[in-house]
Amino acid sequence: MAPDCEVDGGVSAPVAIDDLRGRLTHDAPLAKLVWFKSGGRADWLFEPEDLDDLRVFLERLGGKLPVMALGLGSNLIVRDGGVPGVVIKLGKPFAKIETRDDHVVACGAGAHGILVASTARDAGIAGLEFMRGIPGTVGGFVRMNGGAYGREVSDVLIECDVILPGGNLVTLPKADLQYTYRHSALPDGAVVVAARFQGEPGDPEAIGAKMDEIAEARENSQPLRTKTGGSTFKNPPGRKAWELVDAAGCRGLQMGGAQVSEKHTNFLINVDDATSADIEGLGEEVKRRVYEHSGVELEWEIQRVGRP
Repeated sequence: MAPDCEVDGGVSAPVAIDDLRGRLTHDAPLAKLVWFKSGGRADWLFEPEDLDDLRVFLERLGGKLPVMALGLGSNLIVRDGGVPGVVIKLGKPFAKIETRDDHVVACGAGAHGILVASTARDAGIAGLEFMRGIPGTVGGFVRMNGGAYGREVSDVLIECDVILPGGNLVTLPKADLQYTYRHSALPDGAVVVAARFQGEPGDPEAIGAKMDEIAEARENSQPLRTKTGGSTFKNPPGRKAWELVDAAGCRGLQMGGAQVSEKHTNFLINVDDATSADIEGLGEEVKRRVYEHSGVELEWEIQRVGRP
């Protein structure tokens, strides 16, 4: 067993681990890894040392167990019963960012949106400022067509590198992802490991000013320093989810330790040691009240994973 590989005593690993260089943990707590600070454990948590380590692990796993990639955990409810199979946590080895010719920004899937935008700014590359306003990492942005302040990943993605269940590393052009609003056609169990974004020439000072505007807008309108999960519901066509929630009288509504934010009604917050059942239940109650009030069926934007 590699010295960095951790497996609790008496538990058989799901794959041969003698030459894996990453960290494999059984029954791993996930609450500390997600913004809501709630939820159960992963059957297995694998933190690969690098791309080859991840590829070998997934090849050996051979699709025998479900696989879920985890970034910052910023738009995620991990249910209290935990997550079956394997959670893949991509760390620093997957967080590199570099600028290339023709105003291309190449990123690892673990790169934070704010650092992608900042790197582009410093290189005089415009068009990626919106990533300053998305809490999360590139892998999640690519999978969910992340967006904010009038732009989304489908506007700038060239291609992404993905390891498919079974361990095959493939490069997928944007067209293959069949993007729609906050959705892609990436199959379950596929792990995004890198992406290339197309920017355009710009003035670093102007780019920085736009990023500052985005940061200020977030600060003024969103409950940033709370245990939250970002935007809860997708905006229905031609409508704003927060307006529908507010009109249905849900501002400040509480269930257990979970509450609809007073500051931004499309945010749920953990105010008093909420369980994930509290948070998800509150979201479902908000959906019910909105439908009863306006006839609009809200759709979850936050991803909900695991066993109830």
